[in-house]
Amino acid sequence: MSDQAQRRIKAIGGQLQGSNPASSTRLPTINRVAGASSGLRAEGKVVIITGANSALGVGRAAAHQFAENGAKAVYICDFDESNLAAHKEEIGAAYPNVDIHPWQFDAADEASVKAVVDDALDRYGRLDVFFANAGITGLNTIFSDFTDEDFMEVLRTNTLSVFLAAKYAAPAMMKTSSQKPQSGGSIIGTASVAGIRSNAGPTPYSASKAAVVSLAQTVAYQLTGTNVRVNAICPGLIETGMTAPVYESARARGNEKKIGQLNPMKRGGQADEVARVALFLGSDESSYVNGQAWAVCGGLSAGLPFVPGKLG
Repeated sequence: MSDQAQRRIKAIGGQLQGSNPASSTRLPTINRVAGASSGLRAEGKVVIITGANSALGVGRAAAHQFAENGAKAVYICDFDESNLAAHKEEIGAAYPNVDIHPWQFDAADEASVKAVVDDALDRYGRLDVFFANAGITGLNTIFSDFTDEDFMEVLRTNTLSVFLAAKYAAPAMMKTSSQKPQSGGSIIGTASVAGIRSNAGPTPYSASKAAVVSLAQTVAYQLTGTNVRVNAICPGLIETGMTAPVYESARARGNEKKIGQLNPMKRGGQADEVARVALFLGSDESSYVNGQAWAVCGGLSAGLPFVPGKLG
């Protein structure tokens, strides 16, 4: 074999070796920022969730997701405490190694928000995730029928609650210890597709949810360098306690299949589908996701309204 042929074979062999995943001679090491996706995505984290009372709600579903994924503690909070004890019993039985703390308070009351954050710090010395999920729709009517009190009530619950969550959660997430050597955490606010597109809710509701998106964007920048991230989730039509009348009415008329007909998935969503996005945003897997509005709407917000079969 000629020298030239031997050099060619050697070169080809080197290329094959370099493309071998088992070889580290040519490829740089991947800097992994989180464990395997099949692992416990919230392992050791302390989590606060507001708006967690509804049996059909995103808050309850999120509490299950964080507990299932190894959270150290989950605070389930709501102004209405009618189901909180049952949720604690259910989650505690399924995940006995997770501390479940039911708290009854108004998520838009500053002293109460500070108190629950302080409790997490006193008990565990850390706070990792605050999912500000409390919300109301308000009256379902045109804007001119609202009083200023009606308008501000919706903004107080939907927007002020997220502001207060960020105000007190952010400094708590910056605290370090031997168990948490670096500053960091995730603040998640529940917005809505109504906050990024019109015709998805009453005017005060839509305005309040647009404000949540703006809070996520502006606060994320004001927390520059802290490793505390702020994002908003924008659900579409999800079957929850809040939307139960829509679903019940459609079922009573035999029109359930029409729910979600304007989105490409042609169905409504489930609370667990939103909760899994909250889990992602609260996990280290989303470590470079910050200041964003995540639509969970089956694609509804991706396009302009149209009637299937009527184009062209």
